[in-house]
Amino acid sequence: MDHPRIRFSSVLGNSQKLDGGAMFGNAPKALWQRWVAVDELNRIDLVCRALLVEVEDHKILFETGIGAFFEPQFRERFGVQEPNHVLVESLANLGLSPSDIDKVVLSHLHFDHAGGLLTPYEEGQPAQLIFDKATFIVGQDAWARARNPHPRDRASFIAELPDLLMASKRLILVQEDSMLEFGDLTVQFFISNGHTPGMLCSDLRWPGGRLIFAADLIPGTPWVHLPITMGYDRFPEQLINEKETLLSALAQDHGYLFFTHDPQTCLAQVSYDSQKKRYSAIHPSHQLVRDFIH
Repeated sequence: MDHPRIRFSSVLGNSQKLDGGAMFGNAPKALWQRWVAVDELNRIDLVCRALLVEVEDHKILFETGIGAFFEPQFRERFGVQEPNHVLVESLANLGLSPSDIDKVVLSHLHFDHAGGLLTPYEEGQPAQLIFDKATFIVGQDAWARARNPHPRDRASFIAELPDLLMASKRLILVQEDSMLEFGDLTVQFFISNGHTPGMLCSDLRWPGGRLIFAADLIPGTPWVHLPITMGYDRFPEQLINEKETLLSALAQDHGYLFFTHDPQTCLAQVSYDSQKKRYSAIHPSHQLVRDFIH
């Protein structure tokens, strides 16, 4: 699986604590508390993890996490743990700044996946985009949803973000099966509608390797369990069907699954137990992705 011309890095952004019941949908607490620790407010720990791919003089960032754009009262409401922009600091630890990123791929525009595009909150100052040279890649249907959200999920979007992206003149809208090619690396997009309409997932392939950036289709290792969905998912039964299709393919070809919200694991492979009819994450890693598959 070694490939000398592609480097993969797991890049941490700001972390959150969110209600465990909301994160596990209709699964009872007696079940999900086996997998995660719960605090006195019934919250569980979550991270916002981005994937950085460096290839052919390109630096591609898959998502940006929640960032630090919230004013204090909303930062507290949504359990954001750090007031500083952790993603920017994590990039700096890799010797990079936001200006070094030339492409940002956004699965969807919920604030915990796209808020890191924005400058940290400063009283009286409007938010600005921090990635001043990157093109922003968004799925057409996810973009339409952000522009006209349903009342059920309107609070999940950042009202001013679409206008900022359009004003940048660096926004690219793509459809399912669109593809990016960078030498030996191809990135093919596919759509998942179970969490939010038009969520853009990324299938990264290179000679001898495959990695899926599935965003909120499978946000962490507990959600590899097929029936487990989030209360935030718009269409849970559809999400389960989409998840089964993806997990089946990964179990067969030994590909890797990248987790955006799991505080312990950044990626894993998938196995299927035909007797128990159950998928599970195997060979999990919390190291930088490049240390695991490069």
